[in-house]
Amino acid sequence: MESIRVLVVDDEASLREALSTYFRKLGYQVDSAGSGDEALEKLRQNPFDLMLLDVRMPGMSGIDVVPEALHARPELAIVMLSAMNDATSAAICMQRGALDYLTKPIELTDLGQAVDRALKRRDTLLQNREISQWLKEEVAERAKEVEFERRRLERITVATLEAIVNALEAKDRYLTGHSARVAALAATIATELGMSDDEVEKVRTAGRLHDLGKIGVREAVLDKEGPLTPDEYEHIKQHVVIGPDILAPLEHLREVVELIRSHHEHWDGSGYPAGLAGEKIPVGARVLCAAEIYDALTTPRPYQEKLSPEEATQRLRQLAGTILDPSVIGAIEVAVRRRKTLVFLAQS
Repeated sequence: MESIRVLVVDDEASLREALSTYFRKLGYQVDSAGSGDEALEKLRQNPFDLMLLDVRMPGMSGIDVVPEALHARPELAIVMLSAMNDATSAAICMQRGALDYLTKPIELTDLGQAVDRALKRRDTLLQNREISQWLKEEVAERAKEVEFERRRLERITVATLEAIVNALEAKDRYLTGHSARVAALAATIATELGMSDDEVEKVRTAGRLHDLGKIGVREAVLDKEGPLTPDEYEHIKQHVVIGPDILAPLEHLREVVELIRSHHEHWDGSGYPAGLAGEKIPVGARVLCAAEIYDALTTPRPYQEKLSPEEATQRLRQLAGTILDPSVIGAIEVAVRRRKTLVFLAQS
């Protein structure tokens, strides 16, 4: 077992030597200093377990040495040496971190007991510190695991909901892959607009789930190839309310839900369900609106031939300021020019 390292600090040379001899006989490694400055210099250069420190010394007093010594060696056990009339100063030193004090003249029995007490308290403090550090690390690790599990469950939830959307789209060959394409294009537009990575991911998720509410729309209306009657149109508009209602219990999708609810709002206020206009429409919803129209124009539908990307962006420009946010049009044009728009999951 490694021997205890002791530093004896006292301006009185004879006492310093007597204490050093005593501790060497006990098997301790001993060094000494005749002033506070010298003691601090030795502490900075070498590790010590215990320091005996005189309260009253020329220059730097023991009261001032204690906090500096503990700053240099936080694990150091300090026992103060004081004259009878320095007991108050010794108590102040203990408030600053010393563990015990002895009054001169020093009795060897008292010295041995004080040193034992100080070293035991030091060991206890070190153990508590280790336990505290372990607990902090353990709590941090558990927190990471909880966060990882939360995110995993969130991904599973989104994937499950996507599967439902895919099942709905699979019933209509014209819509197969629609949500995936809208999600990819919307994310690209959002990136072009300078949105943060977190915002882009919310837009992407909203794109994947934006048609979830169609689960509550009658199949006869969804499958109808001709024009919808006014009643049928009002019925199908409910998908932007049904979807958010389904997703409402999922707190982690709260912002995504708002994008889904608003993706049929129009720049001029003519959209639904709330008739929002301009900047009152969440920017992510404005992006989704443009991406959905672009996908409808560039994929074949029963009522129209698909347009080329250039023809589709020209059609979108005609909607700027009415249906669509003009700044979103600019972003989608850049995306198309750079051929970053999307990868079609199904080609016809």
